[in-house]
Amino acid sequence: MRKKAILITGASGEVGHALVKQLSQSGNHLLLTLDLQPLPPEIQGLSTHVQGDLLDTHLLARLVSEFDIEVIYHLAALLSTRSEVTPEMAHQINVEGTLGLLRLATEQSQWRNRSIQFIFPSSIAIYGMPDRESKQLYQRVREFEWNQPRTMYGCNKLYCEMLGIYYSRHYRQLAAQQPVTIDFRCVRFPGLISAFTLPSGGTSDYGPEMIHAAAKGEPYACFVRPEARIPFMAMPDAVHALLQLGQAPRERLTRLVYNVTSFSLSAGQIRERVLQAFPDAQITFAPDPKREAIIDSWPADLDDSAARVDWGWQPQYDVDRAFQEYLFPNIQARYRRSPQGGGN
Repeated sequence: MRKKAILITGASGEVGHALVKQLSQSGNHLLLTLDLQPLPPEIQGLSTHVQGDLLDTHLLARLVSEFDIEVIYHLAALLSTRSEVTPEMAHQINVEGTLGLLRLATEQSQWRNRSIQFIFPSSIAIYGMPDRESKQLYQRVREFEWNQPRTMYGCNKLYCEMLGIYYSRHYRQLAAQQPVTIDFRCVRFPGLISAFTLPSGGTSDYGPEMIHAAAKGEPYACFVRPEARIPFMAMPDAVHALLQLGQAPRERLTRLVYNVTSFSLSAGQIRERVLQAFPDAQITFAPDPKREAIIDSWPADLDDSAARVDWGWQPQYDVDRAFQEYLFPNIQARYRRSPQGGGN
């Protein structure tokens, strides 16, 4: 008899690391994790881990034969900076990998005669503001505005959102009998900052990179100018959003894709906060025109009012709590250097 399980792809990444920890505390379901890499030591033993390639169809078939998958958290992706270096590989991993998993979820939904829930984290990278003037004028962007990404990662994420909507609402729409489809739900994240994992190639990683460098006592040259601004969120809120959206009654959802956010800061404001905690930090600015142009194409803030109305979304970490209670204490403990200031 197959074991009921929650599948988490990309489990060794930043979001996966935090999600596995959180879900393991409930103990209600077997966690099945899939990643090219082994799990970090601190979460090993919390799941049944399969080290393998999402694009391996034989591997996916084996997992389906052994486990009755009820929920999928599809976190596996090649992030924005690396995707620009290898765009064809990014498309293969981010799009073809997602498409294969959507097909699997759809087939299993039909076989079970009950929808499998498919939770998909998207990104602020799906937005594409044409210039700094537009970004200044349109401060808070809604889900359906400026969907013109300028990066391969953003294109991948936007297309996968559309694929999820298709498989959830329109799959085999010309068939004589409408099949059971998946329950696709998506959150669009701002820049995510984790205290427990190292930055791993995201274009928004200049924020956490500043803090980690300061805690290690290393100089850091930020690759955007001080005025560059995007929204951010502490990692516990990212996991909170994924779980809260998954638990929301289906009839309450007015859309399948939702913005979520917490606070918006410029790179200069992040530097000021880091210096309050680590006064000897050496943080300078050496803008990279290409990477900065990507940041400039992303909104200064996200309008997440739909999520707040439909499923009660509310971040638990505002800017002060994120830095003072979550980021600074945990990152300084990692490197055994104590912050010297308080700070707002």
